[in-house]
Amino acid sequence: MKYEPHSYQTYAVRYIEDHPVAAVLLDMGLGKTSITLTALNNLLFDSFEAHRILVIAPLRVARDTWPAEIQKWDHLSLLTCSVAVGTEAERRAALLRRADICMINRENVQWLIEESGVPFDFDTVVVDELSSFKSHRTKRFRALMKIRPRVRRIIGLTGTPSANGLMDLWAEYRLLDMGQRLGRFIGQYRTDYFLPDKRSGQVVFTYKPLPGAEEAIYRRIADITISMKSADHLRMPELISSEYEVRLSEEERARYNDLKKDLVLRLPDGEITAANAAALSNKLSQMANGAVYDDAGGTIHIHGRKLDALEDLIEAANGKPVLVAYWFKHDFAGISERLRKLHIPFSPLDTPESIRRWNAGELPVALVHPASAGHGLNLQSGGSTIIWFGLTWSLELYQQTNARLWRQGQTADTVVVQHIVTKGTIDGRICRALSAKGRTQSALIEAVKADLKI
Repeated sequence: MKYEPHSYQTYAVRYIEDHPVAAVLLDMGLGKTSITLTALNNLLFDSFEAHRILVIAPLRVARDTWPAEIQKWDHLSLLTCSVAVGTEAERRAALLRRADICMINRENVQWLIEESGVPFDFDTVVVDELSSFKSHRTKRFRALMKIRPRVRRIIGLTGTPSANGLMDLWAEYRLLDMGQRLGRFIGQYRTDYFLPDKRSGQVVFTYKPLPGAEEAIYRRIADITISMKSADHLRMPELISSEYEVRLSEEERARYNDLKKDLVLRLPDGEITAANAAALSNKLSQMANGAVYDDAGGTIHIHGRKLDALEDLIEAANGKPVLVAYWFKHDFAGISERLRKLHIPFSPLDTPESIRRWNAGELPVALVHPASAGHGLNLQSGGSTIIWFGLTWSLELYQQTNARLWRQGQTADTVVVQHIVTKGTIDGRICRALSAKGRTQSALIEAVKADLKI
């Protein structure tokens, strides 16, 4: 296929070529993979500023999306690639294969650098979904930092750079510029830009930005950061977000409140204990969805309110394909059982074949877990409605999952995002938290948005 870039894509390609260190914050659907591959192609074969390139990405994106993009566009026909996923032997063979670009999933970064025995000879690194390196404590971050001084060019790609607040930015930019802009140490970053917020004695749980810190951080990173929003550059379909509220019975509400109050719930089928606030939040989310894991690992049914609501919403879709986002395994089990009872064909989107069937319009209902399909998959050809059966606290996964449908190439005029919310439960808090995090993220993207004067 002939590549005919939009003006913003041409701008982004030039930006990557002109900046050896580049944070490219491209909103979902703007074609960041094709943009980056075009820039890499130019760096390899025109300016000769890159020689061997490593792409680090989520598993399915590394395995499916990047190779597919290379095959898709005519101007990338000279590029050769190898995909280092699978067994250890398969990964090692892919690394030893002489190719311009090697793709590897982020879970194997430490193995590549510290255990594979293959010399790290990549002069250019692309981190697709830079936000997956937001924690400086992870093994993948520490391993990549070991070889970072040997990398001449690095490109960080994401649409959600600060999904959980400004604190996420330190590790991401430490990886990119080795601490030049936000400092070499997280402690100094906290001291310079934040105040302790929630704490217990000397233990600080959360931090809040100092007055003016947000703007100061954006100024510090602006010279290596380009940001674009899809609504500014594409004719995007209208995005409609709504809530479908369900209510618990008095008995179900009493069970929910008992666990919330006492951290222990005794049921005829077993006992449920929440050890701390995080565990309690998890248990309450499960109960809001309709089932909960007991202390023995079994599943106890609480209610079918959300399943009834999902049935109503699928019926209201009137034959239009529906993508259903779930969170817990018992959500998947409950949804699957209900769909079988209704004789509605469905499939989880966990294989290349299931993704092909969805995009071909062969699946009335597809089930997706945000953690496994939140990044990089193109699902817009299969439908324009997503129903959130179970919510996630992660703004990144939430936005990225919605962007599988609300993106460039969506032919529908409207994309509908439905949230099944159990009234008076933790669902409401999660919705409010996602909204608050979204405001912080939007401020960052606005602050470094590209000025397309080309």
